Amino acid sequence: MAGCCSLKNVCEYETNKVVRIQSVYYGSLKWAIHSVVFMYVCVVLIADRRYQKKDSVISSVHTKVKGISQTEARIWDTVEYTLPIQGINSFFVLTNIIKTENQVQGLCPETGKCVNYNTTIKTCEVAAWCPVESIKKAPEPAILRSAENFTVLIKNNIHFPKFNYTKRNISPDFNISCTYNKNTAPHCPIFRLGDILRASGENFSEVAVQGGIVGIEINWDCNLDKWLHRCEPKYGFRRLDDKKTNEALYPGNNFRFAKYYKQAGGKEERTLIKAYGIRFDILVFGTAGRFDFFELLVYIGSALSYFGLAQFVVDFLITSYSCRCFKYNPVKEYYIKKKCEMVPGPRWTLLYVTFVDEPHIFMIDKFLRTSLQKVKGEVIHRNTGDFMRAAKLQLQHPDEVVSLLGDSEEVHPLQSQGGPASSSSSSSCERPAWCSCGKCRPAKGYWEQLCCRRKNGACITTSDLFEHLVLSRPMLKFVLLYKEPLLDLNGEACNRKFRHCAYKQYIHWRFGEEDLEERALIPNCCRWKIRDAFPSENGEYAGFVKKA
Repeated sequence: MAGCCSLKNVCEYETNKVVRIQSVYYGSLKWAIHSVVFMYVCVVLIADRRYQKKDSVISSVHTKVKGISQTEARIWDTVEYTLPIQGINSFFVLTNIIKTENQVQGLCPETGKCVNYNTTIKTCEVAAWCPVESIKKAPEPAILRSAENFTVLIKNNIHFPKFNYTKRNISPDFNISCTYNKNTAPHCPIFRLGDILRASGENFSEVAVQGGIVGIEINWDCNLDKWLHRCEPKYGFRRLDDKKTNEALYPGNNFRFAKYYKQAGGKEERTLIKAYGIRFDILVFGTAGRFDFFELLVYIGSALSYFGLAQFVVDFLITSYSCRCFKYNPVKEYYIKKKCEMVPGPRWTLLYVTFVDEPHIFMIDKFLRTSLQKVKGEVIHRNTGDFMRAAKLQLQHPDEVVSLLGDSEEVHPLQSQGGPASSSSSSSCERPAWCSCGKCRPAKGYWEQLCCRRKNGACITTSDLFEHLVLSRPMLKFVLLYKEPLLDLNGEACNRKFRHCAYKQYIHWRFGEEDLEERALIPNCCRWKIRDAFPSENGEYAGFVKKA
């Protein structure tokens, strides 16, 4: 059995129930939001190429710096101002120096043992390269300030492994005399150092004094689709070191190195150089994309969720009451009742009641400590039951129904077939304090102390509709045979069938929903009216029994 149930669940399909609200305002709002979302989805799809499969770049970089600088003392060529690489994908250009020449190892007047420096001054001495490096600022202006006219050739090879695509930034028709310019020569791989600093917002002569670090960015944003193929580098420049911090602590970019010599006597000598310069870091990044049907489906699937924003906004406007700008509106209340259905779980204390002088059904979910007539419940929206089809047939064609089900004498249900309970007993009983219609009878249980109305007035049992829908034997016979065509209604227990059918007729009429049937209560006056019309053989009734 468990296997059969599991197989049955697998073969089932579930779908959502939709409430369609015919409103120009909410309909226009929905389509406006849908239009905005659709345009956004389309723009992102095309601009970000969400229909493509992407891959990150792998690259290698090689540089060559060229230029000659003449100062007052000498001429500087590429070998002297271009020092060995200090990092991956970077090069260093010397712009300023402090020299300490003719250093030899010995005892220098610095720190250590206190000795006579001259006839009047004493100082400490230390074993080091003498003379020691003097503490002084870098020369201003920079010695190699003319290095801004130097040029650098950057060779960059890239590869996208997912697409097996390789390219470099130097085209086959490369012009060796070109110089990079953002407007006139954006793809030229030869750059003037002064232009690089200017593009990064810096002045070359100022940075050359203390040195600095500048980034050269190469961005490869490649479209590998055949119909829109494009894969060219875009260059950008910016300063990488923090200029403000460098001014206070370890300014600029510098390091030391030495050139060693042998004196005539074989003693070692050196020239200590404190080198200031600009380090250029080449940063390569980028992605390539190619059309992929699966990526397109994934994007469309994720984008469909954005259209739910319209439902969220409209539902918020319909159901919002807490904000001042959203005041109570009977139209909104109507929409809420159509959209939301409250289905409480099964509980011992749950009851449903209705009154002829109240337009709503009331749900009561509490232990009764007084008469049910006095308890206030939560309002529930009323729906019309399907039994109205049978009622309409009875009211429109009464003669046909009577001729179909029996002679006209059966139309009078109030003629009792005997038994101790009769209609006359109702008038002889005292009217309970909780009764408002004058037809109820005393009851001990709080749940049985319920009248058909809240305020004093006529009882619902005196209405013609009550007799036609609830007490009419032809109507009840028609309902019973409609459900069970071969049902025997001529036996001794036929009154019991008619009585319980009358109970259901009343519940369907007044409550309108079959799911409320088990916890719906029939008023005391109506229940006794039905019992008088269709009494039991021994005059005993089960009454209201609580169900779990």
